Amino acid sequence: MPTRLTSEVDDPSVTEIENAAPSGSITARSDRAGTPVSGAEGGATELDGGGTQNSGGTTAKPPVSHLWLATLVGILVAVVLAGLVGWLSYRFQVSHRDAERRDLFIQVGKQAALNLTTIDYREADSDIKRILDGATGQFHDEFAQRSQPFVSVVKQAKSKSVGTVTEAGLESQTPDAAQVLVAVSVKTSTADGAEQDPRAWRMRISVQKVGDQAKVSNVRFVP
Repeated sequence: MPTRLTSEVDDPSVTEIENAAPSGSITARSDRAGTPVSGAEGGATELDGGGTQNSGGTTAKPPVSHLWLATLVGILVAVVLAGLVGWLSYRFQVSHRDAERRDLFIQVGKQAALNLTTIDYREADSDIKRILDGATGQFHDEFAQRSQPFVSVVKQAKSKSVGTVTEAGLESQTPDAAQVLVAVSVKTSTADGAEQDPRAWRMRISVQKVGDQAKVSNVRFVP
């Protein structure tokens, strides 16, 4: 019996099988079964999102598109231009409104000077009414009180005066009022045919806005 076991162990076929197996084959199979295969050592692994991840674990951002930059710059330029145009439009409107107000004040001052210096005894009542229609405040009230004695003197003397504005300008201005200087040349004649030499008058006329209109609030003669 012992002789049989020894012969089986020493069987040359068993030894041949062992010699035929490659050295390290069992270890290689173990490595293939238990160890995951990684990418190149120290290299980067490609991500599904299109970026790359380096060995340190950080994700590199893709380069910024030139088209995106151009679009952003275009938007910024458009916003700046829109703001500039809006500001210029506002300044133009303010300037235009100020010019209209200035012209209105000067025109009202000139017309008031003409109304005060152009009186015809034949139409005295209408001339006085025109002055009162363009007046406001204390000036209106005081002139209304003195108008009847003035009309009586004009009719009695049968006088006629004609005023001509020679110069006018804005002395000062606020959004609702202004001081207008007006120079007037006044020519007066009476019923007896006597004609006086033209007289030069200067007036400081206060003009005030009343609603959408502008009216005279005070008149002073200045040297």
